[in-house]
Amino acid sequence: MVKFIIIGVWVCLVALGSSYGVAYWTAGVAHAKQDEYMAGLEYRRVPPITVPMIIDGTVKGYVIAKLVFTADATTLRKLPLDPVIFVTDAAFNEIYVNGKVESGKMSRYNLPEMLQRIKVSVNKYMNGDIIQDVLVDAVNYIDKTDMRAARGDNTPVKTSEPKPAAKAAH
Repeated sequence: MVKFIIIGVWVCLVALGSSYGVAYWTAGVAHAKQDEYMAGLEYRRVPPITVPMIIDGTVKGYVIAKLVFTADATTLRKLPLDPVIFVTDAAFNEIYVNGKVESGKMSRYNLPEMLQRIKVSVNKYMNGDIIQDVLVDAVNYIDKTDMRAARGDNTPVKTSEPKPAAKAAH
């Protein structure tokens, strides 16, 4: 019986010692060095921007623009703010101020010049050379009459006026 107790204590000591040794060994091993992030350009999509085209005080249609910009990947990760906000703002301002719509059709834009102005504006906001390039994914113009025709009628929607309340009969 004493022999079984000694074997049991010996098994417990071996198990305890081996688990302690493994824990000590794994804690002392230097963790595998993580690979550096591959530096390079990163492409970021800007959500679609809808810009109203106001001519003679009325909305004639909308320009819908989808843009993509490129920037250094490591620089983007260090920024406290997402540059998408500034690209959206600069693109909206550029299209709204310099957008040309004549007789219901989009005039020919000088896209390289417009995209360069957006890039310069965003880099000025960000206080550095963050944005490398601004690219066009899509630019479309939708005339207000085309929107109505797609809805099924060509007349403006008229809201109904509220009916006057009935007088109480006492």
